[in-house]
Amino acid sequence: MLDAALLVFARYGYRKASMDDVAKAADISRPGLYFYFSSKPELFRAAVEHALEDSVTAAQLALADSDRPLCERLIEAFDHWAGRYVGPMAEEIGILIDSNPELLGTMPVEYPKRFLAIVTDALAATDDHPTRIQVPPTDVAKTLLSTATGIKHDVRTRDEFRARMTTAIDLYYTR
Repeated sequence: MLDAALLVFARYGYRKASMDDVAKAADISRPGLYFYFSSKPELFRAAVEHALEDSVTAAQLALADSDRPLCERLIEAFDHWAGRYVGPMAEEIGILIDSNPELLGTMPVEYPKRFLAIVTDALAATDDHPTRIQVPPTDVAKTLLSTATGIKHDVRTRDEFRARMTTAIDLYYTR
């Protein structure tokens, strides 16, 4: 239901999207939707929080898999964080979140901070990184996050996103 709501909000914009639109997309009755969410702002906040939480959790799980090389884990984590939002709907979701800050409170700031922290922790906790020139893990994490954001807006498919992030992470490993 929350995934369907986010897509409806992205497609129509927050103001034009209706609870009826969301109910139809989620294949639930309008009264059923109101049983879970008493208002459109409440539904919007829940949909965005669900998407952000899902992204952070999936990235955290990918980075925690210490049996795999760090570069693979980083690619997967960034794919969960940003790659999943590549394509036509991605830009609309970004605009939707950016244009409704009053409805989201601190979410658009706090979730990227959480993601940055788990990437920084993964970089700091591994011996699987280049030793020729040491760069603080926070600086690497911030650079990779900025790179992922730029790539997300420059590619059309998730596969393209992963390929470009692989290049970015490989550059870090082979300098």
